[in-house]
Amino acid sequence: MIAPTIVVIALLALVPVAITFAQSLFRVDPLLGPSRYVGLGNYSAILHTPTLHTAFSNTLLYTLFGVALSMLLGLVFAVALHGRVRASGTLLALAMLPWALPGVVAGVIWSWIYDPNFGVLNSFLKSAHLISHYQIWVSTHSVEEILVISLVQVWQFTPLATVIILASLQAIPTELYEAANIDGASSWRQLRRITLPLARPGITIALIESIIVSTTIFDPVYVLNQNALSGESLVSTVYYITFQDLNFGQGYAFSVVLTLGIIALSACAAAVTYRKVEF
Repeated sequence: MIAPTIVVIALLALVPVAITFAQSLFRVDPLLGPSRYVGLGNYSAILHTPTLHTAFSNTLLYTLFGVALSMLLGLVFAVALHGRVRASGTLLALAMLPWALPGVVAGVIWSWIYDPNFGVLNSFLKSAHLISHYQIWVSTHSVEEILVISLVQVWQFTPLATVIILASLQAIPTELYEAANIDGASSWRQLRRITLPLARPGITIALIESIIVSTTIFDPVYVLNQNALSGESLVSTVYYITFQDLNFGQGYAFSVVLTLGIIALSACAAAVTYRKVEF
């Protein structure tokens, strides 16, 4: 029964990964003629990438902001929807709309929101007398720029995190909460002692997904920041090396290293947060 799924995964994921690793061992440049075997040369060249330090620092901030905000909001929304809120199905359907949008479309929407001349954010803040003049939110060469770009990714991923955590919450037997109410446990104590521990599998899955999405951020960076180096991410660097410099071999190598780093980071997150749950 699972054979078709295994075949699809192999064709769409495992085979491209194998091809990417094989190509990373060659110099692949359409302007320089046939490919030539260079071994680990492409991997050593990554260390000499001029924007590596900036891209790595920015990606670290994207990951910290993205994971922290999306997990916090996802948990809050999941607990709220789990608490028998009226029209929770409708609210959940509306909340999923940002996740359904393509990344480029979301970037364009937020570029309109952040626009320094007629952006909605500047207009709202000025009307509320929170700022005295319109601000430039992107390309400011600061941590704030990373945060405002990361908010786009958070806005898109939070609905998925909410659904994943909510599914885990709905699997918790109601008898546990009934017993806790009889024993006089407060809502906060129930959250700490019942909800969060028993929802760990869903929280772990959402956390890993959040790490993957945040560390591979590209569309918001490309749409909002264009070619400015101030907000460049590691995936942006891979894109520029591969498609602007046409250095496909080094781009393949960079992708392999980035993939291995994400796998290691996800494994560490799973080891820290995941615990087997038995009801």
